[in-house]
Amino acid sequence: QVQLVESGGGLVQAGDSLRLSCLVSGRTFSRTSMGWFRQFPLKAREFIAAINWNGDTTYYGNSMKGRFTISRVNAKNTVYLQMNSLRPEDTAVYYCAGGTFGGVRSMEIEYEFWGQGTQVTVSS
Repeated sequence: QVQLVESGGGLVQAGDSLRLSCLVSGRTFSRTSMGWFRQFPLKAREFIAAINWNGDTTYYGNSMKGRFTISRVNAKNTVYLQMNSLRPEDTAVYYCAGGTFGGVRSMEIEYEFWGQGTQVTVSS
């Protein structure tokens, strides 16, 4: 059974940085494309970033590149999301997701595996 467990969320102040981690088990991580999404209350999930199997290709959603950086360490079965200069409007539940498609994708429906989410709250 594939499991994705996010960590690193919490309450921070505007302008702070935060790094989210997602540990994957139950599947060969080096053959799993990974992505990060976030969800605001009563809204659909929003794509943040994706990274391919070996980490040499990344893809970011509109307005995400610059403050958000996705990376992975296959030896640790972990994907990261570095978030800088956080704003109150970044407050959301952040999810990591995994897919078997091999490249980078932005559509939620293409990801087969999901974590439970971690709350990020940014105070002004």
